[in-house]
Amino acid sequence: MTAPDRQPGERATALPEPASWPVQVTLGLALVVLFVALEWLSALHEFMSVPITPWNPGLGVVFSFMLLWGPVYGLSLFAGVIIAELVVVGTTLQWSLIIGLAAIIALVYSAAALMMRRVLRLDANLHRLRDLFLLLAVTVAAAIITSALVAALLLVDDRIAIDNVLTAATPLLIGDIIGIAVITPLILRLSLLLQGRASLTGHSRWLFVEILLFAAVICAALWVILGDGGSGLRYFYLLFVPVVLAAVRAGFDGACIALAVTQFALVGLMHYFGYDAQAFTEMQTLMLVLTATGLVVGAVVSERQNATQRVRIAEQRLREKEAEATQAARFSLVSGMAAALAHEINQPMTAARALARSAQHLLESGAPDLPRAGGNLANAITQIDHASAVIRRMREFLRRGRPQVSTFDIAEMLQDAVALARPEASSRGIALVVSPIDPLPLAHGDRVQLQQVVLNLVKNAMESLTAANTEQGEISIAVTRTPRGVDIAVTDNGPGITPELATTLFEPLTTSKHEGLGLGLPICQTIVESHGGRIWLESGEAGQTQFRFSLPLDVAHEQQ
Repeated sequence: MTAPDRQPGERATALPEPASWPVQVTLGLALVVLFVALEWLSALHEFMSVPITPWNPGLGVVFSFMLLWGPVYGLSLFAGVIIAELVVVGTTLQWSLIIGLAAIIALVYSAAALMMRRVLRLDANLHRLRDLFLLLAVTVAAAIITSALVAALLLVDDRIAIDNVLTAATPLLIGDIIGIAVITPLILRLSLLLQGRASLTGHSRWLFVEILLFAAVICAALWVILGDGGSGLRYFYLLFVPVVLAAVRAGFDGACIALAVTQFALVGLMHYFGYDAQAFTEMQTLMLVLTATGLVVGAVVSERQNATQRVRIAEQRLREKEAEATQAARFSLVSGMAAALAHEINQPMTAARALARSAQHLLESGAPDLPRAGGNLANAITQIDHASAVIRRMREFLRRGRPQVSTFDIAEMLQDAVALARPEASSRGIALVVSPIDPLPLAHGDRVQLQQVVLNLVKNAMESLTAANTEQGEISIAVTRTPRGVDIAVTDNGPGITPELATTLFEPLTTSKHEGLGLGLPICQTIVESHGGRIWLESGEAGQTQFRFSLPLDVAHEQQ
């Protein structure tokens, strides 16, 4: 079985590779000590030489280390079980049974950890339901196998009756499951957080205060449940409120912390009130339901938070790509008009040079004609200003960076667009006409992007007229007020657009040009829609092809 495909932007937290052997030995010995200490602190009983422990936190700790750094830490589990049997339980079982018991537990859970690492490719973050279900399912299967093998092994001892073995099987099964379900996710998350390979979800500046508040509520609920000798078990549902609320508030991390607090508080209070092993098992059965509920709710919340995060990242990347495409489209437009723009700049510069040279000769003559020289210099300045205006428009049109929203005059925007397009139109023999523009509201948006829309529509019209060899080609630009805002129309007398092409004009990669990419109109549509308007083909008829785009009133401001 291989890991499933992940969504874009989703990154799995791979389980780390095993550490060096000195580190492994040190951690292994520490785990043995911790396992024995937790067995001593937990509610552990003995029944006819059979250990009964419906709460096995030590197993959860060691199992998390086996998941993180490999099944080699099964040796710590093996040694810990033997020491706990001898020191904590004080068992009277034969040595062969003790060793066999430890070997079964260590081998089964080591195999389960190895399968989750190598075969199931468990994501140590456990932020997806898939990984949580894998952990719980494998844990239940391993606990059932362990209980069955331990029961079969204990039957070898003639002093232990089958009824005694069955009595111990249920709490042993529940203890292993809940020990892993409560402790292992918490250790996995803490380990990854300490390594900087994971981050808290849903945390805030008041996280520590919230933990204390939830702990107080949980302890109060447990006091109500356990404080009257167990008759309050019918109020166990009170624990669902703080646990589920913590899971909703802080996702999977909140569920892990709330469940750990609940479990340790439960163990402490049951010791305090003197509950026996049977009552402990009944309570842990209910706790198992609460654990599964809390973890699932936390995983769902975290999964949705991660999905929202991935959507935001994808949207940001999309905006970046759209900006890059828009910028590339601007360069493409200008590169197509490069020859005409170069001529537009060269012509006034040549005239300015001739006028300046003439003024120089006039001033150097024996009888300087100052008025004529001054007139020539004034005309030269006018020509230079004209060339400078062309360069300025081009520089503004090609400027880099994010969209810049501002208030601008629609008429000036159109005039600059026409000034950039007119040289190429003249070189193609196409008349570019701008209808008289009535007073219009000041538009609020990105001036250069909207100018790009106009230029792109004019450019498409010029290429259509040239390809069809249309005589007396003409492109007209008109602006009209509408009840909702303003409409800008670009009309040409070219060959028109076929109905088949008209239905897919604004789809990417749709083009009738041999060397076109089909991105011009989709980019125009993105720009217009980002300003709250829309763009459409008003008419595709030959001799009367018209594209229109609108700007709504909510992005326009009346002139003062």
